[in-house]
Amino acid sequence: MAQTELYWDHHIPLPRLGPVQAKVAVAVVALLCFINSYDGEFVFDDSEAIVNNKDLKPTTPLSNIWRNDFWGSNLSSNSSHKSYRPLTVLTFRLNYLIAGGLHPVGFHVLNIILHAVISVLMIDMFAILIGGLDYDEKGWTVNHAPKTSLLAAIFFAAHPVHTESVAGVVGRADLLCALFFQLSFLTYCKAFNKGKESNTSIFQWVVVSLVLCAAAMLCKEQGITVLFLMFSQLSEILRTGLLKRLGLMSLGGLSMLYARWRIMGTGPPAFTEVDNPASFEEYMFIRIVNYNYYYCLNAWLLLCPWWLCFDWSMGCVPLIKSATDWRVVWLLLLWCVLIGLISQALCSPDSQRRRTLTFGLVLLVVPFLPACNIFFRVGFVVAERVLYLSSAGYCLLLAYSLGHCCYRWIKYKKLTCVMLLALLCMYVVRCALRSHQWRSEQSLFSNALSVCPLNAKVHYNVGKNLADRGNTTAAVKYYREAVRLHPNYVHAMNNLGNILKEQNELSEAEQLLSKAVAVQPDFAAAWMNLGIVQNSLRKFDAAEESYWNALRYRRKYPDCYYNLGRLYADQNKHVDALNAWRNATMLKPDHSLAWNNMVILLDNTGNLGQAELIGREALKLLPNDHTIMFSLANVLGKLQKYKESESFFLHALRIKPNAAGCHGNLAVLYHRWGKLELAKKHYELSLKLDPEAPGTRDNYNMLRRKLDQLKHSAP
Repeated sequence: MAQTELYWDHHIPLPRLGPVQAKVAVAVVALLCFINSYDGEFVFDDSEAIVNNKDLKPTTPLSNIWRNDFWGSNLSSNSSHKSYRPLTVLTFRLNYLIAGGLHPVGFHVLNIILHAVISVLMIDMFAILIGGLDYDEKGWTVNHAPKTSLLAAIFFAAHPVHTESVAGVVGRADLLCALFFQLSFLTYCKAFNKGKESNTSIFQWVVVSLVLCAAAMLCKEQGITVLFLMFSQLSEILRTGLLKRLGLMSLGGLSMLYARWRIMGTGPPAFTEVDNPASFEEYMFIRIVNYNYYYCLNAWLLLCPWWLCFDWSMGCVPLIKSATDWRVVWLLLLWCVLIGLISQALCSPDSQRRRTLTFGLVLLVVPFLPACNIFFRVGFVVAERVLYLSSAGYCLLLAYSLGHCCYRWIKYKKLTCVMLLALLCMYVVRCALRSHQWRSEQSLFSNALSVCPLNAKVHYNVGKNLADRGNTTAAVKYYREAVRLHPNYVHAMNNLGNILKEQNELSEAEQLLSKAVAVQPDFAAAWMNLGIVQNSLRKFDAAEESYWNALRYRRKYPDCYYNLGRLYADQNKHVDALNAWRNATMLKPDHSLAWNNMVILLDNTGNLGQAELIGREALKLLPNDHTIMFSLANVLGKLQKYKESESFFLHALRIKPNAAGCHGNLAVLYHRWGKLELAKKHYELSLKLDPEAPGTRDNYNMLRRKLDQLKHSAP
């Protein structure tokens, strides 16, 4: 299995570093490339996988991470993506516990450290794959390709395609998978330490390797592909017990696949046409052509990682519909290159070249297999994160190519050195620029417009980011463009409808939301928003039907019950309104608006005793909610419980001192109570904060007249 030092290795224009120095150099490069993402925000998929994922919170049972998918949904749910990555979620939970909440710095720092560690371990992996497995007298691995393995590891550490996996927190799945992938492979190689192995120790090392493979798979599904890399190594190990090892590894791999199949619910996740349009094409020829074009795009991202985008779906990559499409040339070119490499790997008279090309191709292709649409449909067109492991194979092949060129063209050594330095500098600069773009959603989404201007999801995300920052006017423009590019984009229609509703453009909002639920009838949020618009248009029957449709598709929907209660209140159906709001608070005990509306409705209908009970019940759950304190204080004032009412008013004002309405109603309480000077003080504070406060000016004038009368009648 061992080889002599590669004939091209010493021609590579790198200094010959010791093992420790080489690893430090690679770690420094990895840190240099991505360090500026350490203080970034949670962006894009981080919102669902981390910010909104209840499995991260200490209050959620730890056992939930073994029952739920990566996004916190139950694996048995129809909406689950079936991405079972409990070990990755566990690290998110640890980040949450250590930081005491959702502070992104800790999440980002761990990602950067993981990438640096993986890059360092790549030296050992590349050394074995290129130069073979050999040990010295002390049992240490001998590196027969020190410069080639170092150069390949530096390429890996600095490759810009890794930015999504490192700078995006959800890329933790790819990082952990790669780490356990490496540990599994290196542990497997430990079993064959010449002169020290026995049947028992070999068996133990192989079992440990399989356990690490399972850990890789529990971080991300493609972790199981390390077994194929091990199988490819078996041909290099001409020792006894080969069949036993092969059988053990096969049994372990099949067991893992079966367990994963059972966990997934024996069925693949359901994706839509917008996620992967080629997979929904009727004709197999069109599907195959487009799949191969996707492979070309992935290859191009490895070769020229300049045009990078957080999402490549929804029209970003138009489908190839016929053989006359000029893009077919790229397919032919890709396969010509691959066939050429495979033929060299199989037929070259140079054994060192055969070995290097074979393992480079295996490491390039095999980790990519789960994402290639051959075995099952995937939920994306192109995803830079799935290239994290495959890029190691590319970096190995690139380092070999440069070393071979240096060997062949010795007289151009200086030129080769300059080109290598320029390539590494471009990688580092591109990584720094791209990781800076991943620091915030605003920069990430805006940059994507120049890469994928036809991608409706990019326009949608730019619009959503603008709306979240309060710039709804600009958001409308991007939402409209998203709907134009993809006329059935229900989420864009829903969000645009919501903004138009707030701008009182109710007719257009109703049209958009009606189309959204027609395209996707189980879109509960769109049904609820349609009901809100119809209620504003006083189409009460249609609004009620829309709300009940929303509840049919999402039974536990507290916001919908709240809005249904508002509809009933507008129709003076008080009992129905109270029941709807009570349902909202049962589903979401901290639903402040539902509690407050119950208190106000009971107050307005004269049910002061019941209003008091509801208000007190609400404050047990929401002890610092100033709106409920305000409403309860009004009720207690009407019940002539002046002292207690005053206490709640003052507590509410301590929480929100500039609430004009609260000052005004406290003034009314003092007015009734006979504390006229205090009433005067709070009337004036209320009018100072809001000169147009309804009724306050009249009450204040009435108080002043009364004070004047008392002043004149005094002896």
